[in-house]
Amino acid sequence: MTTFVPIPDGVGIGLRAPHYEQALESLPPLGFLEVHSENFFHAGGAAMHILMRARENYPLSLHGVGLSLASADELAQAHLAKLATLVERTEPALVSEHLCWGAVDGAHLNDLLPFPYSREALSLVCERVQQVQDRLGRRILVENLSSYVRFRDADMSECEFLAELVQRSGCGVLLDVNNLYVNAQNFGFDAHPEMLDFMRRLPASAIGEIHLAGHSQGELCLVDTHGTQVCEAVWALYRDAIAACGAVPTLIEWDTDLPALAVLLDEAAHAHKIMQNACSREALHV
Repeated sequence: MTTFVPIPDGVGIGLRAPHYEQALESLPPLGFLEVHSENFFHAGGAAMHILMRARENYPLSLHGVGLSLASADELAQAHLAKLATLVERTEPALVSEHLCWGAVDGAHLNDLLPFPYSREALSLVCERVQQVQDRLGRRILVENLSSYVRFRDADMSECEFLAELVQRSGCGVLLDVNNLYVNAQNFGFDAHPEMLDFMRRLPASAIGEIHLAGHSQGELCLVDTHGTQVCEAVWALYRDAIAACGAVPTLIEWDTDLPALAVLLDEAAHAHKIMQNACSREALHV
């Protein structure tokens, strides 16, 4: 099997079932493909066959939704073992997981739930991240979460929490720019200085991937639906992110109301153009 490494200026899309055949026959010029890890936990079958076909042509990013890193329950060892087997089999360029909880008393809630950014939670999450990294034998990325509530007993901000998690565990960060924007709109803060402050707190190599997605206007707030095109405000944030951290593998994330593959490829091309322009400006200043 060919061993792939992340392409520095790579822009990818999420590989979803409606696009399997067209994507793997046309092989569009993408930096990588990302899949949800849990969809490929079976040892064989049609889904695994598709994933291995994709693996022959692109670097892979495995994006998990079920480890529940911030849950008070013990880390699900069976789940982790399946992830480790998938990582060993596919040798992905990137492995990531949401910074959230979604299980209690052994029951999975099928949601990505927020938690208070407290010292107690930090100790728990650091321990869980280290367990995962030790089992996989590699660094993982943790993703900042879209959230619709805040907690009175938080000891620190989200960016402070993530910066200390990176320092203590050695993990990296998957920066979801849309999540940051949604939170800023819903809680009334300016996303631009928040993001730049976040980046200043991190080592230069900490941000290992960026997600771009669309959101929807709910009755009371913005909702992170991953079901529309990236809005101009999120593109503007992305320009700032690339200017601050350089070329980072970037994903167009679209999970609901899937459009034609051509729409995803247009979004990816736009992200790639922004990345190229930022790198060109940086080269002029060297």
